[in-house]
Amino acid sequence: MEHIELFLKSIFIDNLIFATFLGMCSYLAVSKKVTTAIGLGSAVIFVLAVTVPLNWLLDQYILQEGALAWLGPEYAEYDLGFLSFILFIATIATMVQLVEIVVEKFSPALYNSLGIFLPLIAVNCAILGGSLFMQSREIPTLSLATVYGLGSGIGWFLAILAIAAIREKIKYSNVTPALRGLGITFIITGLMAIGFMSFGGMLTGGSEEAKEVKTATIESNPSEDGNETTKQVKETKSIAGNNIKAIK
Repeated sequence: MEHIELFLKSIFIDNLIFATFLGMCSYLAVSKKVTTAIGLGSAVIFVLAVTVPLNWLLDQYILQEGALAWLGPEYAEYDLGFLSFILFIATIATMVQLVEIVVEKFSPALYNSLGIFLPLIAVNCAILGGSLFMQSREIPTLSLATVYGLGSGIGWFLAILAIAAIREKIKYSNVTPALRGLGITFIITGLMAIGFMSFGGMLTGGSEEAKEVKTATIESNPSEDGNETTKQVKETKSIAGNNIKAIK
């Protein structure tokens, strides 16, 4: 359940585009056609799904304070956290170079259409942001880090695919000349971000305390006419709580 919740949160609630506005440069530049948006979005999914768990391993076993204890007790006091940015970017650049080689080999048309923005994935703030968010949120396990990276990539993919589809259709719309191009694109992106905010209540849960029932039985003394009367008084207490947990 925890994996599903994190997966849905990373796609809809903590969407890298609509929640944090990371990766906007390639989001705006490569979203003119659906085909190029699909290609770049797929590359981002792959890079995030691979780099986030790899950087989790680096963070857990090399960068954190005491992470080098597996080398021996004399290394337990080392803290290499200041190397996080360098190692994270090196990992990302390696994966991006691999993606670039594969795309150029198997899809030269897509490689040419993406142009400079394919190698620029290495410096895409959305890619680095995924690893930094993983680190700051202290994701506990490798499987959760993989789920988070995959979900973040899918969320970015859905964002660029949606805006590309809208921009293809909006070419045939009567848009005010002053808003044509990036103007109307920014407006649509803002409206889509507001729409994605509604998913914030999707994973909202509540806890209802169990109802407490207390029954008291009072037996009265025999009455004067000789008839025994038993009176039962039932007291019921209901305690209902609805605690709303806010998902950031």
